[in-house]
Amino acid sequence: MKNYFVALVVISVILFSQCETEQPKGSIEHLKSTTEAIDQNALLNADQDQGNWLTHGKNYEENRYSELNQINKENLDQLGLAWTLDLGTKRGIQSTPIVVDGILYATGPWSVVYAIDARDGSLLWQYDPKVPREKATNFCCGVINRGLAIYEGDLFLGTLDARLVSLNAEDGSVNWTVNTKYKDDMISSITGAPRVVKGNVIIGNGGAEFDARGYVSAYDAKTGKMSWRFFTVPGDPSKPWENPDLEEAAKTWTGEWWKQGGGGTVWDAIVYDPEFNNIYIGVGNGAHWDRQIRSPEGGDNLYLSSIVALDADNGSYKWHYQTTPGDTWDYTATQHIIQTELEIDGANRKVLMQAPKNGFFYVIDRSNGELISADNYCYQNWTTGMGEDGRPIEAPGARYDDGATHWISPSNLGGHNWHPMTYSKKTGLVYIPGLVETSTYQHVPPEVGVAAALGAQISLAGKLYIPPVYDTNPAAPQPFISYGELIAYDPVKQERVWTQKQALRYNGGLLSTAAGLLMQADAEGRFSIRDDMTGEILWEYDIRSGGIASPVTYLVDGVQHITILVGWGGVVGQAENIAGRLHPGTVYTFKIGGDAPALEKLPPLPMAFTSLKPDATATPEHLGAGFNLYAQYCIGCHGNPWFTGGNIPSLMLSSDGVFNKYNDIVLGGMLAEEGMPDFGDMLSEEELADIKNFMLFTANSFNTDKPDLVGYLTSIGGMQYMADQNPPERKNIE
Repeated sequence: MKNYFVALVVISVILFSQCETEQPKGSIEHLKSTTEAIDQNALLNADQDQGNWLTHGKNYEENRYSELNQINKENLDQLGLAWTLDLGTKRGIQSTPIVVDGILYATGPWSVVYAIDARDGSLLWQYDPKVPREKATNFCCGVINRGLAIYEGDLFLGTLDARLVSLNAEDGSVNWTVNTKYKDDMISSITGAPRVVKGNVIIGNGGAEFDARGYVSAYDAKTGKMSWRFFTVPGDPSKPWENPDLEEAAKTWTGEWWKQGGGGTVWDAIVYDPEFNNIYIGVGNGAHWDRQIRSPEGGDNLYLSSIVALDADNGSYKWHYQTTPGDTWDYTATQHIIQTELEIDGANRKVLMQAPKNGFFYVIDRSNGELISADNYCYQNWTTGMGEDGRPIEAPGARYDDGATHWISPSNLGGHNWHPMTYSKKTGLVYIPGLVETSTYQHVPPEVGVAAALGAQISLAGKLYIPPVYDTNPAAPQPFISYGELIAYDPVKQERVWTQKQALRYNGGLLSTAAGLLMQADAEGRFSIRDDMTGEILWEYDIRSGGIASPVTYLVDGVQHITILVGWGGVVGQAENIAGRLHPGTVYTFKIGGDAPALEKLPPLPMAFTSLKPDATATPEHLGAGFNLYAQYCIGCHGNPWFTGGNIPSLMLSSDGVFNKYNDIVLGGMLAEEGMPDFGDMLSEEELADIKNFMLFTANSFNTDKPDLVGYLTSIGGMQYMADQNPPERKNIE
């Protein structure tokens, strides 16, 4: 009996002790203990921890493939909404969350961070780095952010104004902040997600369109001290080379490229390979886009548009493969990089796979950079194929250096943009969120190019009267016609297995699972789950606004959940929208048996045109000058003047009240806190009047049952020519 009572006492003490130490889910103690356990070993073995989502791409392979299969084809009819969270923003959301034991860490517009309890959708904490709203003009593609990294209890965030911030995962308090900009660089930004490798936080920069010089940097995760930096393009040759290999790279450049910065920003793809101790980076386009301008005597311009392998310990160069030598089309190689093993010609090869903008799918030996294979994953006309030396064979006229306007495919948005691919270990296929579009390129002086007044160095056609050269191939995308493609691609055979056409060219990133499911949000406002072997939609849910981010899947207390962050925006979403009215940025989470009520979906707003007319004194020269000014100051955010608007309003559809407040808004900074810059020190009142009258002319041209885009462009082109030949007189310009 005595032993019996002793046993009861012992059991009671144990149970009491467990109750005392049990950490409530979502508590600070819970967040602390679970996130502190995410060390290098946890990141290396992320695939052994299928219940969490520990890195941006799911694992160091970046394959975005989950072994979870509780949600499968047999029970999809029971998949329902578990909860939603309104993030209170109508800007674009591109974030892939990090998930640790049911706690989501995600980012939103303006680099804001959210910690969310996935059990019920409650917001645990929020951190706003206070990026100045007037900085919006320095970002080519919206005020977006793609996500975070986590390591030993800390989260790492890159901000739009190029700070790297370490946050305590418990409560969002700041551990340290560093400015990642190089010397007097005022234009670099960060939109990509950092990666953590062996105690260092790896991050690149953006801003090539605005003359930034590209680099990738490593910072000590505990102190924020820089461990190393690799520059992707050479700087001023009269000064010492920052990296030894830059001296060789400089031999592939001509002219005075460094005065423009060079470009080559590492704004997204960063992948760690523990087997070879490599970090693979995808390098972006040049500054200026046009090689004739930045490197007038030609050259490959290394390491633009390249995959570069660096030593993970010190950032030293190992090898590179250049996807687009001497890039002149904005064909970045910053798109998603996946690493795996493939059986090719009877041998297992350790490879990298990438579908960059230029239209080729690449399989590369990751031990040495050798090209194994490359072929078209979409239509392209800038080459006639791939040479045996691994270099593309450029087509005549592709460099648009003959004074004409050339329609070139893929467009500057690429056959695939930043939206992440996925590689299914089950099917052996890569799934690509593709784009079908052609775009116009012109060789024009940089000071009169599209968005030139904001500092952009791009080659999109801004002079409508320059003669066009069309692609007469029946398979070519037609001018002004574009759409999306979901592509299932066999990387070994280098061929499409199936495709599904999508209404708009800008759709979300992808997730595949062992249950044979393929998940994606699209521009039409649907979150769909497809059969990964056929592309057939098996289940879908109305998410109210277009989706561009990638979904994630994870376990909460042993139950599989799926989360997608929805917020329409980004480079296309700023000016275009086909899902109807914009709704607030929202986190949607689903599980089997979820029964949360659907959110209210508001009807689309009718298109309402102004009743105002251009001033009677606005001559064709004034209207043509207004178009030139619109192309230089406004088009970067508001898009083509005939667009109907995305998460940034269409100026064509402005109300009478907005038109009557043009001076207050544009010259007085009335909407500066909402991201609309103050152009008071850049535009005169007469110039603004020309923009206003041009937009009124545009609104009146499209306020009809059968708007004539070709006729409109012909009229504007003629007026633009007249303005360029005989510029309007300006009375009040100092």
